[in-house]
Amino acid sequence: MAQYSRLEVARVMNESGMVPLFYHPDIDLGKKVLKACYAGGARLMEFTARGDFAFEVFSELNKYAIKELPGMIMGVGSITDAGAASLFMQMGANFIVTPSLREDIAMVCNRRKVLWSPGCGSLTEINKAEELGCEIVKLFPGSTYGPAFVKAIKGPQPWTSIMPTGGVDTSKTNLKAWFDAGVTCVGMGSKLISKDIIANKAFDQLKNNVQQTLSTIKEIKEKSKT
Repeated sequence: MAQYSRLEVARVMNESGMVPLFYHPDIDLGKKVLKACYAGGARLMEFTARGDFAFEVFSELNKYAIKELPGMIMGVGSITDAGAASLFMQMGANFIVTPSLREDIAMVCNRRKVLWSPGCGSLTEINKAEELGCEIVKLFPGSTYGPAFVKAIKGPQPWTSIMPTGGVDTSKTNLKAWFDAGVTCVGMGSKLISKDIIANKAFDQLKNNVQQTLSTIKEIKEKSKT
């Protein structure tokens, strides 16, 4: 069962501005990545469930987060059907992220009041997602659409909350373009948790990356208010 309601998750996404994405089959390595992100200030993690027996890995990581990392909100991404969404929610997933808009996933998540964020690539899909109760829409792949697409959507629909994934990196220039366009938060995977960091087990570097990125996002958001 989820530890956090969909509104609580949406609030943290809005306040922090970033959702790190990560997958690795090694549970011990996953715990160290999770701990480094937490130490850097992240309070969200999307576990991208792409490998065999990924549910077993997520189960252990979520138990670890609940016990050792208070306030860390674990969710699952790359979910493509309602059965998988239900399975991960049984393991305590606090949010479900999908690469495409799936009504069957919306239904099972809404039954449990768990936040779900579907990948959308058109205004029609975004409108449909919101009609189905979506709080924050995932723009995927973000690199295909870019900040200009977000700005265009926010014009007629300022109430729409968007999280681009793909095409987002840690540079101030890139982040400023997205947040100036009006995104609520960004999803960031290999640009934040790189293959080199994993290979070298450079967890202090990962902590610093997370800390700096969150700081940059906070600075950008504060300046946009003035």
